[in-house]
Amino acid sequence: MKYIVVSGGVVSGLGKGITISSLGRLLKSCGLSVTSIKIDPYLNVDAGTMSPFEHGEVFTLHDGGEADLDLGNYERFLGVRLSKDHNITTGKVYREVISRERRGDYLGKTVQVVPHITNEIQDWIERVAQIPVQEAEGAQGQVADVCLIEVGGTVGDIESMVFLEALRQFQFKVGEENFMLMFVSLVPVLGSVGEQKTKPTQHGVKELMSLGLFPKVIFCRSSQPLETATCKKISSFCHVPPSCVLSVHDVDNIYHVPLLLMEQNLHGIILDHLKLQAPVLPPDIGAWRNFAENIDKFTKVTKICLIGKYSTFQDSYLSVIKALKHASVAVERDLDLQWVEASDLIKPDKDDKTQPELENGETWETRELKHKEAWEMLKGCDGVIVPGGFGVRGVEGKIAAATYCRENKKPYLGVCLGFQVMVMEYARSFCDMPLANSTEMDENCEHPVVIFMPEIDKDTLGGTMRLGARDTLIEDFEGGGKSISYHLYGKKDRVSERHRHRYEVNPSKVSAIQSKGLHFVGKDETGERMEIAELSRDRHPYYVACQYHPEFQSRPLKPSPPFHGLLLAASGQLDEFIAKSENA
Repeated sequence: MKYIVVSGGVVSGLGKGITISSLGRLLKSCGLSVTSIKIDPYLNVDAGTMSPFEHGEVFTLHDGGEADLDLGNYERFLGVRLSKDHNITTGKVYREVISRERRGDYLGKTVQVVPHITNEIQDWIERVAQIPVQEAEGAQGQVADVCLIEVGGTVGDIESMVFLEALRQFQFKVGEENFMLMFVSLVPVLGSVGEQKTKPTQHGVKELMSLGLFPKVIFCRSSQPLETATCKKISSFCHVPPSCVLSVHDVDNIYHVPLLLMEQNLHGIILDHLKLQAPVLPPDIGAWRNFAENIDKFTKVTKICLIGKYSTFQDSYLSVIKALKHASVAVERDLDLQWVEASDLIKPDKDDKTQPELENGETWETRELKHKEAWEMLKGCDGVIVPGGFGVRGVEGKIAAATYCRENKKPYLGVCLGFQVMVMEYARSFCDMPLANSTEMDENCEHPVVIFMPEIDKDTLGGTMRLGARDTLIEDFEGGGKSISYHLYGKKDRVSERHRHRYEVNPSKVSAIQSKGLHFVGKDETGERMEIAELSRDRHPYYVACQYHPEFQSRPLKPSPPFHGLLLAASGQLDEFIAKSENA
C-alpha cells in the first residue's frame, strides 16, 4: 500500500479536501485504484451532533456513518463508496483505546499517548486502507493502490499533534517508498503591486519539520498563479525542488483543479517517488475535462430557489449544491442558485407571539423588506428545492413555499424535511386536517401527520437516527400509470438511497392523504414507511419529494435522479425526457 498524507498550513479553510480529492481523481485517471481517509482531530466521536452553522453539512455514508463534509468531496471526485471507519476522530481513537484498557488488553501496562494512542492510529490507518474500494452498485471492489490521508485542522494545533506524531512513526513503519507527505499552504497577495508572500508557507513547513515530517510536495493556494520567483523562494526555504512547488490558484470552478495539477505533472512526481507503475499514461481525463469546461460554456440560465434554515452558512447544504450543479450540467444549463431563508417567507407580525424577537439591530421594517425580497425570488425562479433540517424555526415558511409551488405549478423538490413539509401542506389543504403538523414542531398537535419513529432513542442523539442506505420500492400510481421517479431512476422498481432522519409520515394518515391525490409511489420494503411522494403530471409538472437524501450519491458525471428531474422540469425538458424513457 502506498500512502499520501496531506496536511494544512497556518490558515484553515484553504481547500485541503478539494486538493486531495483532485489529486485522487488524477491518479484514477492514470488507471490506479484510490481510497481515502479523513482525520478530524476533534473529540466528538463523529460529526452527527455538530451544529450546521459551526461545522457545515453532516455527510452521511452508505453504512450510516455521520462524517465530515470532506468525505463527500472524496466520494464525488473519486467515484468510491467510503465507510464510517474512513473518518478517524480523536473521540473514536480514545474510545477504542479506553475500551481495550477496560477489557485488560494491555496486560496491566500504564496506558499512554505514546505508544498506545499513536499505535491505535497507525493500526486504524492500515486496517482501513485495506478495505476493498467499491466503485459501483453491486461491485465487489478491490484493495486500493494508493490511500490518501487528509489531516484536518492546521499545523501547530494541539489537537492534531498526536496524529502528526503517529504519522511520523508511520513513515518509518511503511518505508520511504510507500509514504509521501504533501502540504497545502496559503500564499497571500498583498500590496498595490500584488506581492506574493511566502512567510506563511515557510513557517508551516518549519513547524512540520520540527515534528519530524518533511513534505515532498507543497500546494500553494493563492488568488493568482504562482510566480517563478515565489516558487523558487519557497523551494529554497522549504527544501523541495521547484518542480514540487505547485500553484493551486483560483479557477472558474473546482472541477478544473485536477486538470491544473496534471498540467504541473503531479502524477509524474507521485509515480516517481512512490515507485508506482501507472496502467494509463498520459492520464485519461478527457470526460472529466469536458465536464469541467462545459460548466463555463452554457448560455441558458435556470434559476433554482433553495428554501433553507441555514442559508447564511451555505456549507450546511454542500451536497445539495453539488447535486444541483451536477444536474444543471446534465441539462446543459447555467445554474443560478438563489438563497431564501425560510423564516423570511412568513409575513412579519409584531403581534404574533410565535414569531422570533428582533435581533442584531433588526427592525420590523427591515424584516418586512426581507419578506418582500424573499417572495420576489421565490416567484421569479424556475424551480424550488426545500432541503432537510431540524427544529421548528422556518418550517411554516417552507410550508408556504410548498403551497405556492403546488398552486402555481412551479417545479418543486422536497428532501427529508422538505418531504414532510409537502405532506403536512397537502393534509392541511385537502384532507380536512387544517392543523396538520409534525410532532417535532408540536408534540401535541391535533393532526400528527409526521411522527417520531418508534424505534429511535429519544434521549441519546449521536448515531441514533435512521441512518445510511435503505432500499425504496417504487410503485405505480394507484389506478395505474408510472411515476416520474420510475422514469428518472431508469425504470427501476427498487433503488438504494441514504437516510438521515428521526421522523416519518404517520402510517395511520397515509390512506387519507393518498385518497386525495398525493401519491406515495416509494415505500420501504415493509410498505409501512413512505419514501417518495408525487402529484400526477396531469396536475403538476414536477411536485416530487423524498424522505431520503439523494444528494449524497450524486456524482459529477452521474447526477442524482430527483435533482436531475427538478432541473429537467425547471428548464422545460422533462416531457421530452419521459417520452424517450417510455419509448426506450
